[in-house]
Amino acid sequence: MIKSMTGYGRGEALYDKYKISIEIKTVNHRYFEFGCRIGRSFLFMEDKIRSRLSELISRGKVDAFVTIERVGETAGAVDVNLELAGGYLGAVYKISDKFGISGEINALSLARMPEVVSLKESEIDEDELWAMLCPVLDKAAAALNEMREAEGEKLRSDIAGRCEFILGCVDKIEALYPESVNHYRERLEERMKELLSDAKADEQRIITETAIMADRLAVDEETVRLRSHISQLSEMLEQEEPIGRKMDFIVQEMNREINTIGSKSQNIDITKCVVDVKSEIEKIREQVQNIQ
Repeated sequence: MIKSMTGYGRGEALYDKYKISIEIKTVNHRYFEFGCRIGRSFLFMEDKIRSRLSELISRGKVDAFVTIERVGETAGAVDVNLELAGGYLGAVYKISDKFGISGEINALSLARMPEVVSLKESEIDEDELWAMLCPVLDKAAAALNEMREAEGEKLRSDIAGRCEFILGCVDKIEALYPESVNHYRERLEERMKELLSDAKADEQRIITETAIMADRLAVDEETVRLRSHISQLSEMLEQEEPIGRKMDFIVQEMNREINTIGSKSQNIDITKCVVDVKSEIEKIREQVQNIQ
């Protein structure tokens, strides 16, 4: 099943030591591009998160938002620097005595002094934290891929329908080609009669000129290749592997063939078909840009 490159997934879990929440958002991008927002204390996890997601997502701009909260003993302990607090208190009393002003001070104001009270964080076991974070990451990625698959199915259906429409136009072009050649023959014969003042036109010359022009106007090679490209595109829509780049190449080739047909066309009905096909190919191209 094809996947869209646009999606969102979320995962969270509560452990004895940590509460972990992860959100993943993806949008279109030619390659795999990764961005991560995570607390400074846990930046060492970023490379592992990147590596894991690159295994699960082949293409797209991927943004991961990781929140890790310490709970229980890992939340850390409050440390009080009593020696520094005594120094602040002594300084306050000296100022009070020197200038004869009130030297009242309470515990709260003393605790607010720089570095008197600090939070002492417990050490982090990287392997233990990764063992907790990885399942949450996988859960978020699974939700993301589920959304991408649902969107991919819509893209598959849309592209398949447009391919069928293009095949119908190719049928019309092939049916109109003999009519285009006959029309050219009639115009050539009329023109030669005018030049020869109603004298009998040279039938052999008409046959020769018509054959030359028929060869120039021939579109059978282009329509065969166009049908082949559409067939390849349809087969890709059923594949499980990432096929966005391959499809983009096939669409370019389809556009090349229909442009060639358009340049050869001298029939207004064929030209209308060419315009319709080019419009559908452009819509397919836009959809393919969103396929992984």
